[in-house]
Amino acid sequence: MIPVTLQAEPADFDIEVRQKGLVWLAAEGISSHAVLSKSVKLPNYWSHSNKQLWDAYSGVCAYLAIFFEWGTGASSTDHFVAKSRYPEDAYEWSNYRLSCLGANRNKNKFDDVLDPMGLPPNTFVINFASGKIYPNPSLTATLKSAAHKTIRRLKLDSPENNSMRARHFSDYINGDVSLNHLSRYSPFVHAEILRQGLL
Repeated sequence: MIPVTLQAEPADFDIEVRQKGLVWLAAEGISSHAVLSKSVKLPNYWSHSNKQLWDAYSGVCAYLAIFFEWGTGASSTDHFVAKSRYPEDAYEWSNYRLSCLGANRNKNKFDDVLDPMGLPPNTFVINFASGKIYPNPSLTATLKSAAHKTIRRLKLDSPENNSMRARHFSDYINGDVSLNHLSRYSPFVHAEILRQGLL
């Protein structure tokens, strides 16, 4: 995971998503910060902006920091603050994180995950021999603990993810892909190559 910069909301977002959501919440008598029961299903007006979210963040998963094609069907809109806790935020662009389906499912409605937006640079580092990621040893104890929890919750250190990062690095070292290619398709690996001076 690397820092993500909030991108501007689409021109039609307010009309097609936010206002529709707020009108529905008001009609149902649901306050903006009510904790929803499991029986309440919010209308998914945010689906209108799914492709716009993918476009805005160049197809890069906020959690795995890898590019994925829209056509795979693997794209999902993660509500960083859970919809069930803050219904109004279900219709706020700033609460959306572009996510691969797996990472979104792992996060679910848990709140023990570091937010890619506002994440300090170099919070996570990669061991390229194995592809494993770790909290940066220079972090404060509090941030290091939060980084460990994030890795566990999102399964960022699964064998598949470790293998993927190691493979991306190997492809670069072997000359199969350029550093510029990695900046687009594997930006976490790209950032770590630069940080570790492996040019």
